[in-house]
Amino acid sequence: MICGLDEAGRGPMVGPLVVGAVWCTDPEKLRDLGVKDSKKLTPLQREKLYDRIAETADFWEVVPISAADLDDAMTRNNLNEIEMSLFARAIGIHPCDIVQVDCPEVNTERFGNILSQMAGGVAVDARNKADVIFPAVSAASIMAKVTRDRMIEDIKREIGIDVGSGYPSDPATKHFVENWINEHHTVPPHTRGSWKPVKDLMTRTRTTTLDDW
Repeated sequence: MICGLDEAGRGPMVGPLVVGAVWCTDPEKLRDLGVKDSKKLTPLQREKLYDRIAETADFWEVVPISAADLDDAMTRNNLNEIEMSLFARAIGIHPCDIVQVDCPEVNTERFGNILSQMAGGVAVDARNKADVIFPAVSAASIMAKVTRDRMIEDIKREIGIDVGSGYPSDPATKHFVENWINEHHTVPPHTRGSWKPVKDLMTRTRTTTLDDW
């Protein structure tokens, strides 16, 4: 049994980070679905594949971490360490013989060895761009991305404001965070206060407020 792992939402300043995990005995069945790196698919393609992966895979799971919990975890660990702990948590949900994982570090061997130890000694094949190489990892990236996108839609409905995609490069996201900070002088809900773009906006608001005096 193969377990493919990937994440969605490392870089955004709004919304959760989500780890996807897909278990399969025959990865060619996933390849036949047309799975690929989720970033190379349209939202509609991802939604369609999400349903087909759910039907085809032996098992699948998602492990999200909210912006607030991510901020708290960042006081003790770096982002790669946090992601590794989420991967290890996902691996433990169902038995597998080997883990294939999209590695966020250049030193893939080090990452794989540590993750293997954290996951009870299971064999780990950690590679950069694994979502391009392994169908199970491609599938995991799709499950993670669709789940995160749906959670972002939930956040929009909860707050009643268009928060965009959550990424700092998205003008709608930047506008949401900046306006909220200017109005409330605090970080918006579901926003990662430990992220540099958010810290910069908070600092700018404090400076502007002092200048007003």
